[in-house]
Amino acid sequence: MRRFFAFSTIMSLASPAVAGPLTFAQALARADQDAPSIAARTAQIDAARSSAIAADRLPDPKLEVKLQDFPFTGPDAGKFNSDNFTMGVVGLTQEVPNIAKRHARAARATADIGIADAEAAAERRRVRINAGMAWIDLYFAEQRLAILDRLDRRLNDLATTAPARLASGSARPGEAIEPQRLKAELADRRSDRVAEIATARAKLTRWTGDPEPQVAGPPPDPSLDAARLHAGLATLPALQVKDALIGQAAADVRLAQAAKNPDWEVSGSIGNREPRYGNLFSLGVKIDLPLFAGKRQNPVIAAKASEMARARLDRIDAERELIAALDSDLADHRMHHERFDRAQTTLLPLARERAELDRASYAAGRIDLGMALQSAIALAEAEIDLLDRQADVARDGVRIMLTYQGDRP
Repeated sequence: MRRFFAFSTIMSLASPAVAGPLTFAQALARADQDAPSIAARTAQIDAARSSAIAADRLPDPKLEVKLQDFPFTGPDAGKFNSDNFTMGVVGLTQEVPNIAKRHARAARATADIGIADAEAAAERRRVRINAGMAWIDLYFAEQRLAILDRLDRRLNDLATTAPARLASGSARPGEAIEPQRLKAELADRRSDRVAEIATARAKLTRWTGDPEPQVAGPPPDPSLDAARLHAGLATLPALQVKDALIGQAAADVRLAQAAKNPDWEVSGSIGNREPRYGNLFSLGVKIDLPLFAGKRQNPVIAAKASEMARARLDRIDAERELIAALDSDLADHRMHHERFDRAQTTLLPLARERAELDRASYAAGRIDLGMALQSAIALAEAEIDLLDRQADVARDGVRIMLTYQGDRP
């Protein structure tokens, strides 16, 4: 039974076909390729990278065109260039933020790219987890239905002996209706399993885009390497997002500190006057004076520093939460594995032995049909219980592996 779990490594993904049965690895690959949310995060990365190109560039220059000193009162009112003051002016102005501010803006843009990358990785992991769990649910839902189909055949086999036993007087008349009652109850349970399959298939469609997904092959190996999982926690997207937020906060601190350095503005213009007067050229420089930093820049710097401290503490808290969650999930996985082992080695063999003994006793006339039917149902219940425990182990293995497995070897 343990070989039921045998499977090549989950990460050796084959390119999924357009249609047809999906192995577990192919379902993950299809989800990677089809999920709109992953494509949306990719577009977000492209937007961040494109925005970073202009992050540390100078602002666009400004063109100034104006009519200067035009009289609108007095003897020359409304007359253009009739005196020596009126002129047309054309000028350019260029703002020059200080170099520290430009470097800080570039660092902030780089941090924004890191955030986009980390969020894309987190979304990809979320999609893979959901696709993997949907595949597991569909696989085991179909296996449960197969057990009920086998039970239906067992009940039919036993029911076929009822008329002969009634004719011989070795069975009570009431026993003849027992198979029909049990088959009606079995039909109810079968309807539940069919609905369970439809729900799991709908979820798998949600994540893979396949309108009629079919599972193929066995589930992945549920065995886990706890030490390796713990060692890879630092590379998980959840913590990479926190690291990127720290980078953003650090860039904001640098940007606030850069505000203490003066910005520049350079301007030049040419003024055209009455021809009998010469043209004029103007050149000017403006410099910010970041005075009174104690009331202006320093409080902003302190606020950004506090935000960076908060980001660092949030990262520490997130790492502790991941460690605790992993330890808890591994404990549940061990418990489910132990329950599966007990059912496989003890409970199912006992139920199978009892069913065989009761079947032999029924054939020998020592028990009635009702007891033989109940024994067959008990065997099916034991098989379903084993499958449910096996599903718990498989779900744990897939969820833990896809959630906590690091992105780097």
